[in-house]
Amino acid sequence: MLPTPDLTGRIALVTGASRGIGYFIARQMAAAGAHVIAVARTVGGLEELDDEIKTEAKASGRGSATLVPLDLTDMAGIDRLGGSIHERWGKLDILVANAGVLGVIAPIGHVEAKVFDKVMAVNVTGTWRLIRSVDPLLRLSDAGRAIVMSSGSAHSARAFWAPYAASKAAVEALARSWADETKNIALRVNIVDPGIARTAMRALAMPGENPETVPLPAEVAAKIVPLAGPGVTETGMIWNVETGSWTAHRRPA
Repeated sequence: MLPTPDLTGRIALVTGASRGIGYFIARQMAAAGAHVIAVARTVGGLEELDDEIKTEAKASGRGSATLVPLDLTDMAGIDRLGGSIHERWGKLDILVANAGVLGVIAPIGHVEAKVFDKVMAVNVTGTWRLIRSVDPLLRLSDAGRAIVMSSGSAHSARAFWAPYAASKAAVEALARSWADETKNIALRVNIVDPGIARTAMRALAMPGENPETVPLPAEVAAKIVPLAGPGVTETGMIWNVETGSWTAHRRPA
């Protein structure tokens, strides 16, 4: 496991920060000293996150957050977010593109068009629009770090998972191309396969699973936060949380 970095003074944008893995990534980055721009649709979850960060900051003296209620299907809103970050901080040090939706587990021919379109809008188009908005800001950092969340389903392509699997395969392609474009500058772009975690999405996908057998999202987040550190030199790689190792390409699941 990589060591937790000192993120004091660094500006981190985390999407899907109101619950699950994103919530704990945001919380742990703040605990490591970052100012976290927490993005999510659910205001209550963001407020709970802010309360936790403020409580921990009172004890440690570091870490803070700015809350941004935003749906990643609001493309103009994503554009405005990049502009607001530039106006206030002049740069961005860390991006965690974590937000995503599952859609439905069903035979491909039974997937409704509106469901497929939403999965692609949030997981693919929203991620691309986010990258487009913050790429110039990450380039202004002395050690910009982008973490793009994927899934084992991107390559296992299991039956009934077609929309989600396709969306994550597309996200990986976006991240790989971005990494290749930026390989000669300070920005490092990497993909994360988080494995399984005890999240609401997991419960929806695997309703018969015993949650006690699944790692807590805080445990998974702790193995992802180190990728934001200035010491990370890899780019265009996949970090496999379960194995704690880098791969240049995903092995079949």
